[in-house]
Parts: sequence; C-alpha cells; structure tokens
Amino acid sequence: MGRAFEYRKARKFKRWGNMARVFTRLGKEITMAAKTGGADPDNNPRLRLLIQNARSENMPKDNVDRAIKRAFEKDTSDYKEIVYEGYAPHGIALVIETATDNHQRTVANIRSYFNKFGGSLGTQGMLDFMFVRKSVFRIAATPDMDLETLELELIDYGVDELYAEDDETIVIYADFQSFGAVQKYLEDRKYEIKNFQFERIPNDTKELSAEQRAEVDKLIEKIEEDEDVTNVFHNMKEPEEE
Repeated sequence: MGRAFEYRKARKFKRWGNMARVFTRLGKEITMAAKTGGADPDNNPRLRLLIQNARSENMPKDNVDRAIKRAFEKDTSDYKEIVYEGYAPHGIALVIETATDNHQRTVANIRSYFNKFGGSLGTQGMLDFMFVRKSVFRIAATPDMDLETLELELIDYGVDELYAEDDETIVIYADFQSFGAVQKYLEDRKYEIKNFQFERIPNDTKELSAEQRAEVDKLIEKIEEDEDVTNVFHNMKEPEEE
C-alpha cells in the first residue's frame, strides 16, 4: 500500500459534522446528477450511488425526492461543479470542490478565506500533478468474503487497492474513470454499496509542526464552513502517520 493510501486511511474528516450541511451538500450533488443523467436511479448509476450515500447519512427520503425534482424545475438554480486550487500557509496545497449557482460569489468567498488566513488562491489545474483522482467504494463485509480473491477479480476493472476498514466495511480504491465498471461489478454480484465518493489523493505529503498544522487547519475549517464547498483535499501529513 502506498503512502497516499495510508494518508487517506488515517485522515479524520472534520467536515460535515453539521447535519444540515451534510444534507445541503448531498442535495446539490443529487440535483446535478439528476439533471445530467435523468431522474430514474435505475438508469442513472451516479444518481443511484448518491441516493445510497444519502441513506447512509440518514437523509430523509423527502429531501432526496425534492433534490431530484429540483433538477427539472424551470426556476431552479443551475448548480455547477467548480474546482478552486491554492496554497495554504507553509506551502500546503489545497484543492477545493464546490457546487455553486454563483461563481462570482463563491470565488470571492474562497479568495477572502485564503487572504485572511495567510494563503493564496491560484489557477485551476495548477495542482493537478500533485494529486491523483480515485473512485472510492465502501461495501458491506460478509462472513464468507475473501479479500484476496475479490481484489484479484477487481484488478481488471481498474481497482488498485482493497482493504478492510473494520469488521463491517470493505474499502475499494479504483481509477477515477473506472467507477462505472466497478459499480456494475458490485451491483451485479449483489454486494451492498454503503457509500461512494471521488477523492483526490496527494502523491506525497508534507510534514508540519503542530503549530503550523493548526494554522492550516484554521483555513481548511473556514473553507469547509462555506455552503458552496463540497470537498477540500490537501497534502498535509496528518499526525496519525507519525
């Protein structure tokens, strides 16, 4: 297992602690998926996965239904996925994924956070070389599951790592472009997909002192409080790795 995967396993997600924020984020993603691929989850794999994510977060079915319906309302806000990139204090790279209906508002907010907390907003694509995008599935473990056999079968579908997160959950990392093939494999074989997400994993991490890490955390936490922000990825080495 590479350092990047160990980094992702060790990272503790502080964001989405607020349930309302979780539902807002999921609602936007469901709306965009329905707008792109249609309202029927049977014919829209991405939407099907997002609905499962909503269930795992205990998002009420009414909220899910409203998010799907919103995609087809004439006066609905036209959310778009926009990625922002920049550097936090001490040279830590940040990639920020947003879902916004107002780019000017979002970029102004993101820039203000960088300026306030000693960072600098850069240009889109400048940090692509520092991160690799992965599809990440979490599936329910079963008593008779053989992880080595499953991993060997999934290699042909673009999977490059699989491990037991705990006694109940198996985590699968695959190429970004392979999510559809992996999803189909898992669904065809009746594996229970608990949740799914795209992640940006740093190719290398940078170690900071506790004080320096606290400075970066302040910026990340401020960014994550923004309603338009769905994900923040960084290359800061976490203390769990030490």
